[in-house]
Amino acid sequence: MNLIKLIQKELSERPVPMLTCLLAIVLGVTSLVAIRTVTTYSELAVMREVDSLGANVLILPKDVSLQDYYAADSHGQTLPEEYVDLISLSTLEGVDNLSPKLSVPATVGERKVTVTGILPKSEFQAKAAWGGAGVFARPIGCGSTVEIPGKEVDHAQLARKRVIETLGEREVLVGSETATKLALREDSSVTLFGEAFKVLAVLPATGTVDDDRIFAHLHSVQELSASGPVVNVIEIVGCCKEIAGGLVGGLNSLLPDAKVVTITQVVQTQQNVNRLMENLSLLFLAVLLAVGGAAMASSLFANVSERRKEIGTLMALGATPSFILRLIMGKALALGLVGGVFGFALGSVAAFWLGPLLANVGVRPIPMLAGLSVGLSVLVALVASLWPAWRASRLDPCLCFKEV
Repeated sequence: MNLIKLIQKELSERPVPMLTCLLAIVLGVTSLVAIRTVTTYSELAVMREVDSLGANVLILPKDVSLQDYYAADSHGQTLPEEYVDLISLSTLEGVDNLSPKLSVPATVGERKVTVTGILPKSEFQAKAAWGGAGVFARPIGCGSTVEIPGKEVDHAQLARKRVIETLGEREVLVGSETATKLALREDSSVTLFGEAFKVLAVLPATGTVDDDRIFAHLHSVQELSASGPVVNVIEIVGCCKEIAGGLVGGLNSLLPDAKVVTITQVVQTQQNVNRLMENLSLLFLAVLLAVGGAAMASSLFANVSERRKEIGTLMALGATPSFILRLIMGKALALGLVGGVFGFALGSVAAFWLGPLLANVGVRPIPMLAGLSVGLSVLVALVASLWPAWRASRLDPCLCFKEV
């Protein structure tokens, strides 16, 4: 009888001990996959919320101070709009959102308002695609803009981020205070610079100057106000790891005639959240590996102890210590493979159910975890079986027969 057939008979004729080992592996892998899946989508949800804190990098005209920007960002000085193209077509990575804007005064009826021109994100991505560049590429550790199942874009974030996927040239977003004063609502019409614009949405109150503004397409504002192809500021929401790793330096080199300013408080908050989520993931992984490995080792050790007589009989019939070692390690390998597959399937189902319940996020299976689950379960099973297998291969048949 060869080794493979012997392993098959071991697993089929002694189902209870083997099922105990298999259950330990399946439960460990299920917990690992479920927690990792929920944690991954929770991280994305947290990053998305942190993203709503607003820009963490500002590109300003050389002579403009942060005080001028925060006063109302209508400081009168401008940057060429071609700077947006330079950034979009550059090879810099880690830019999650890019928002150039131009603020100009306007009159609606007898009321004075500030109209802020913004560009929809789709235009930047098109520029990047034309150049084959990677300004919107998200390296490992970045990705706050990844879509999350069950999470839709919230217009409440637009007032802070000034970023929207698409915006027509005759569409506007209206701040809450301005909407109240002008009696505007969604799908109503407002006249700016002698042209009619459709109100795409009324933004919720934010307690900032944005409440008193009207946001329109940048090119429409430039054309109708006769400002030309210029902007007041370019706001960037960048991956905090890339900011620390050289994004700001790259922007300074790319735009030497502009001032690149980092908003330290926002960046620090993002870094702290990233670090916390990563540490929690590593903690869960370490605990689950330790518990799963200990359970597997304990179960195999108990199985070897109960079968001393049988192992001694095999050795008396000519089985070598290496054969006994391969026999037990082979069983562990088979259990690890089966446990990894079933654990991934059950873990994905558990995550799908627990995600909305515990973390208020929808989740989907992560295919990459399938290979990781099988690999880890096999590794843990083999490592956990080393000591029991070594002990079994060192048994003395004579001493085993004395126990009969």
